[in-house]
Amino acid sequence: MDLETFAHSLAGCRLCPRLVAWREGVAGKRRAFRDEAYWARPVPGFGDPRARILLFGLAPGAHGANRTGRPFTGDASGAFLYPLLHEAGLASRPQSLPGDDLKPYGIYLTAAVRCAPPGNRPTPAEIRTCARWTEAELALLPEVRVYLALGHIAHEALLAHFGLRKRNFPFVHGQAYPLGGGRYLVDSYHVSRQNTQTGRLTREMFLGVLLRAKRLAGL
Repeated sequence: MDLETFAHSLAGCRLCPRLVAWREGVAGKRRAFRDEAYWARPVPGFGDPRARILLFGLAPGAHGANRTGRPFTGDASGAFLYPLLHEAGLASRPQSLPGDDLKPYGIYLTAAVRCAPPGNRPTPAEIRTCARWTEAELALLPEVRVYLALGHIAHEALLAHFGLRKRNFPFVHGQAYPLGGGRYLVDSYHVSRQNTQTGRLTREMFLGVLLRAKRLAGL
């Protein structure tokens, strides 16, 4: 299987009834996007197939990636993220738009849950169900050396993927945990509006995390 085949298989997933109903039901519910066709399916990852950094988020935004079909695209999280990826030399341009020619360099973006959840809060059962897609997707990215977790849920989903105990790897913004074999788990607060507008996560803080991830990945 390659990443294109993976994305095709993922798009047909309907294993979580609550998420299926939500991702399809929110289409057209926001006035600004009322006339737009929503992707409204599981969102596949996006990025460099030879990535050395995996950016691992929570889940698609209801009116962001769930609308556009690309991770962190179409909402405030993406408006914060992509300019900093560009500044760090990890993206060809500072804005992500559906159908554009944006090229990530050395980084691949995906999430712990691939369907938009109500209130941005997937249930533990939904996270476990989506873990099968995490396992398949990450297996197709053999050159990844840094797993950059955005927030507690992404952090714990990666710990589960690697069979690691939470108590030995607490979530700490800016922390880098060696995983062996030259690989690292790096933590950051999520790039959500809740964090960026309150100052919990600043541009300088996140750029510092990205540049550290690049160094650890050998980029």
